[in-house]
Amino acid sequence: MEPISGIPAVIAMVAKNLGIFGLVMVSVAYATYAERRVSAFIQDRRGPNRVGPFGLLQPIADGIKNIIKEETLPATASRFFFVLAPILVLVPSLVTFAVIPIAAPLPTPWGVVDMIIADVPIGILYVLAFSSLAVYGVVLGGWASNNKYAFLGGLRASAQMVSYEVALGLSLIAVLMLAGNVTLTEIVWQQQQIGMWYAFPLSLAFILFVISAFAETNRLPFDMPEAESELVTGYHTEYSAMKFSAFMISEFGHMVTASALMATLFLGGWDLPGSWDNAFWYNGQLISGFAANGAPIAAQPAVWKTLLTFGGFAAKTGFFLLLYIWIRWTLPRFRYDQVMALGWKVMLPTSLAYVMLIAMTILVLDELGMQYGFFYGLVLTAVSGAATLTFMFFLDRGRTIAGAAAQKAQKIEIKTIPTALTSSEAEPAPAGD
Repeated sequence: MEPISGIPAVIAMVAKNLGIFGLVMVSVAYATYAERRVSAFIQDRRGPNRVGPFGLLQPIADGIKNIIKEETLPATASRFFFVLAPILVLVPSLVTFAVIPIAAPLPTPWGVVDMIIADVPIGILYVLAFSSLAVYGVVLGGWASNNKYAFLGGLRASAQMVSYEVALGLSLIAVLMLAGNVTLTEIVWQQQQIGMWYAFPLSLAFILFVISAFAETNRLPFDMPEAESELVTGYHTEYSAMKFSAFMISEFGHMVTASALMATLFLGGWDLPGSWDNAFWYNGQLISGFAANGAPIAAQPAVWKTLLTFGGFAAKTGFFLLLYIWIRWTLPRFRYDQVMALGWKVMLPTSLAYVMLIAMTILVLDELGMQYGFFYGLVLTAVSGAATLTFMFFLDRGRTIAGAAAQKAQKIEIKTIPTALTSSEAEPAPAGD
């Protein structure tokens, strides 16, 4: 089948923009509901259950409440930048989803529609560029509030972004080397070709990316810019009503985008196990792979394939959203010095070493003439598995994995308090005449 073109293509583009934007906004709204329900489950309480059946209308009630609340503006705040900051935070969280494929191509009577808003050749670079812009809004909001707690939150956000953006980018280099492309649709296709998701052959990159994504979205245990126990609520302390809501929408929007990106890069995106859903554009033709003689095999797109793969993509994204929520309500907040030390002393050198290891492994496999496929992935899985275990034992430092038994073997000097005094200590010598 041919790709859609002409007026139907314009209509399809408008429908995709409206549909995916609406989908992201609904996902953000009900991510807040999911967080409140999951936190209630963890803390053995009920959570929101009054507005609508099972509390399902609570996000709508919260939205109405924020719209009708009174807007406040501190007397000493910089008015223009105070209003601009929530906009700078909100926009990047919504536009980054444009380059993420959400399902297999959809066949229509007018041609095949790709289930992505913009299949640009700089997919990952586009995501990194726009997601990094949000920190400007955070810093600007903290500075414009003219509040020392808000300003400290903005400074923390900038320092944290610099620290973990480096590790996040380096963890992506391993993906780009293996896929040979920065386009997200191409990365999904390469995972279909190798016969396994990149979470296995690039397991350590997967772990490093997840940790960095938590820090980039300012979620616990990396919520230093907010840190209620230290900075009230950090950079948005002085915000209320819809301006405050914009910060919350952007936070959950970044969570949704980061979850979708992790699902795409490391869990195959919309790809499901088996080759029945493989589909990729090759020389203007939608193919599912190549025959033994190198001839392309035409794909057979279907509506049910599109719906099923979209369900798979939604399930993978939902898994990472649940991980975000679960970790927030089970792990304590790090100290600020611990956050910086983890970023610069652990994540950065580990990412550099892992990139070199993967590069050497790929070079050796290519020199040996091994074809890109399942066995190629198995070799990388073994190498990455060894690197991941080494990293886990190094980071653990004999605490969780080794357990308390190993700690008993260490020599610990115990100081005891004397229980009795000697005669010379009990009775001081008499003074001389």
